[in-house]
Parts: sequence; structure tokens; C-alpha cells
Amino acid sequence: MLQYKNHLEKLAKLKVKEISLIENVQTFLDKIELNKDLNAFNFVFEDALEQAKIVEEKIFNGTYGKLAGMVIAIKDVLAIKDKPLTCSSKILENFNSVYTATAIQKLIDEDAIIIGKTNCDEFAMGSSNENSAFGKVLNPIDKTRVPGGSSGGSAVAVAANLCDVSLGTDTGGSIRQPASFCGIFGLKPTYGRVSRYGLTAFASSFDTIGPFANNVEDIALILSVLSGKDEFDSTSKEIDIPNFLELLNEKNKIKIGIPQEFFGEGLNEEIKNIIQKKIDFLSQNEKIEFVDIHLPHNQYSIATYYILTTAEASANLQRYDGVRYGVRDKNQNELDEMYTQTRSNGFGKEVKRRIMLGTYVLSSGYYDAYYTKAQKVRRLIQEDFQNAFKKVDVILTPTSPFTAFKIGEKLSNPLEMYLSDIYTTSANLAGIPGISIPVGNDSNGLPIGLQLLANQFNEALLLQTAKKLIHKINE
Repeated sequence: MLQYKNHLEKLAKLKVKEISLIENVQTFLDKIELNKDLNAFNFVFEDALEQAKIVEEKIFNGTYGKLAGMVIAIKDVLAIKDKPLTCSSKILENFNSVYTATAIQKLIDEDAIIIGKTNCDEFAMGSSNENSAFGKVLNPIDKTRVPGGSSGGSAVAVAANLCDVSLGTDTGGSIRQPASFCGIFGLKPTYGRVSRYGLTAFASSFDTIGPFANNVEDIALILSVLSGKDEFDSTSKEIDIPNFLELLNEKNKIKIGIPQEFFGEGLNEEIKNIIQKKIDFLSQNEKIEFVDIHLPHNQYSIATYYILTTAEASANLQRYDGVRYGVRDKNQNELDEMYTQTRSNGFGKEVKRRIMLGTYVLSSGYYDAYYTKAQKVRRLIQEDFQNAFKKVDVILTPTSPFTAFKIGEKLSNPLEMYLSDIYTTSANLAGIPGISIPVGNDSNGLPIGLQLLANQFNEALLLQTAKKLIHKINE
């Protein structure tokens, strides 16, 4: 266990020398080494100790930033200058980034300490973190089970107390689902809230960067730092950045919508019963009102998501050809053969599957039948949420239809694996923020996550609701 409950408490203890930042970082490094079997990290940065000395001096002389002393792990799809950037793929083996992602630079500027790069599904494509050139990641609660994906390493790093906070990315649930499987908090911000500059693209109109933590307070603090318009990312929005941490304890009455489509066939009975018990308990509070709502087009979210994201992936991944950077197959004399062998040997099975699916739906004769139609359905899903948020403040759903499954259990059935994301993809299609919060365990002791969704750029209300529900549940 850590010696503090959140970053503000840690910083207060650092100021009065109750704890040493250098010792704190060394403890994390030691724990990472002791827990190597979890395979959460692709790379560990020993220079974190040098950074700890610099930050500790800043704390003592009063020139420190908001995140001074916070130890953060970064998903290996985000760029840090002169550090490895592999996206857990053979095709980027030994590649070092030439610049730093805006989101990471913001953390560094506020005196956070980056301790390493975490394992993930290759190019963030997967729901179990079994599709990595560095090998699978294990769930720290039960090592025979997956941690969720694609940001599994980042979730495990927080759940196993190998760092204070971590960053992941969420294209269709890749922060929220691992958070649920590992029993921690995971936030997907509104699309455009956080700059994507320096994030290796999977699906450019879906990808978002967000934090994992063991408490809502650190999620709120990190979001305040990450948010904002970036001249290097045209999709980032010029919008006011609230002090999310200060707004956590607002006492307003909250109306929460319960979409009936999320509680039907396919949802594990234990999860359904536990979440229903939480709803029944919380409904006794006069400040919380629950309302049944409908999101009628949610049944099309998985098909729509996988058509659109694979199309975008096929376009984004064409740059990995062995010519400009990354691994190159040197055994071929002809250019076409070099392209083919480089990609065949460099990409894993799941990435190749998605590239082929995406190329197919974009091809002549199928573009209108699949891609154009999926874009129309995306609009309908967005409208469902817009209509719902006219009636309620926040929407509550399960994060996943089941708890963490066994390693290898779904690898042979891609469709079954894709259905893992059935409750999370709609938020990415609509571009709205979502958070997974831990609300209990099943009969096997595996964590259960509850998902909250809010309207675009309404993270303040989302985090307030999460804080209020967790406080009431834990009373």
C-alpha cells in the first residue's frame, strides 16, 4: 500500500519531509522489478531517480508544479523525445521518438516524473492486452486472467501500485474496460478535450488520451493539466478548462439515466445484480434521481465502430512501409516485395486483420454499402445521446458485460472478443466523456466496473457524480 491516499496528500508529506521523493521513486522501481511477471512495462526509465532529485529540490524551494512528485507511467503509443516508441509492435522495434507528445510535455512541465512506458495491444488494437510483441500482460488480481485492453499495462501499473497514475488511450473502451477489469478508475475525456499530438494514431476520429488512478481526485487533477487547445492538433478544442478538482464536491441534485438497452441479454447476471443493488441503494438519496431512458441505436454500435475504426486504421498504418522509419525486411530486392515482407513480418495477426477489414470496407463497390452507411449510423447514435442528455445529467451503465476473462479464452474468436466493447464503443462514436469506477467484486473476487457518461465537455459533472456515488457506496 502507498503512504498516501492521493497526490495532494503525497505533496503535503513531501513538503514536510515526511516521505522522501527519491525513496518513493526507488520503491516504485523496486516493485516494478519484483512484479516483472505482470509484464506491465515495455521500458522502465532509471533516470526517474535523477528527475526525483530535481523535483524534490523544487518542492523544498517552492518552485514546484501542480504534479510535483507524481510518478506516472505512459502507454507505449505516446511519444517522449529520445525514448522508445514501439506501440508494442515489431515493426517499430528500436525506434526512438524525435519529439514529445503535447500531453506528456504538460505533465513534465508540472514536475511529474515519468517512470516508464507501459505494454499494450499492438497499435492499441485489442481488448485483452494479448496482442503485443512484448507478450501478454497479466491481471494482478488473478494472473490467469487478462487485464483488459488495449491499455492493459497502464491499468496494471496503477492497480499493482507500480506508479501513482498512468496514461492510456481510449478508442473504443481501451481505458474504461481495463479499469473495470483491474478495479481502478479510468477516464476517457471528450474527443478534443486533450491534444492528440504525439499519439500514434489508430483511428483518428476516435482516439482519446486519458488517465488511470486509484481515486477520483487524481483523475480530476490530471485532467486539468492535460486539457486545452493545442496549435499542433486541429481537433483539439478552444474551450474553458474548469478546475475539476475544486468542483468535485458540488452538492447539486443529479438526474441519472439508466439505458434499458445496456441491461438486457448478454450482461452477466452477477454484474447486473450488483449494479442494480447499487442503484437501489443510491436511489434512497434525495440528491440522486434515477430515470429510465433509451438509446435505441446502441445495438449497432459494435458493427459501426469496427467498420469505421478499421477503415481509419488501414489509412493510418500505411505509413509503416520499412522505408521512412521502423523495421525493414532486407532480404528482398524489389520494392513491392520489401513492402510486403516488412508488413507481413512486422505486424501481428490482429493488426493485419483490422487493416484488411478496413481496406475492404473502403474498397470500390463496398464503400457506400459499409463505410458511408456506418457514418450515417454514427450520427444516429450521437443523436440518441443528445436526446438523452435533454432529460438527464449523466448516464449509468455497466462498463463491461463480464469480469476479466481467462487468458486465451477469446483469442480464437475475434467476434466474441470484439463484443467485449459493447458498452463502451458508443461513447467514442458520440465523442462524449466516460469514466469507469470500481463498485464491487463478483463471486470469484474479480472487480466490477460501473460506467458513467456525460454530455460533451461536461467532465466536471461526470467527475462530481463519480465522487458522489463512490462516497455513498463506501459509506
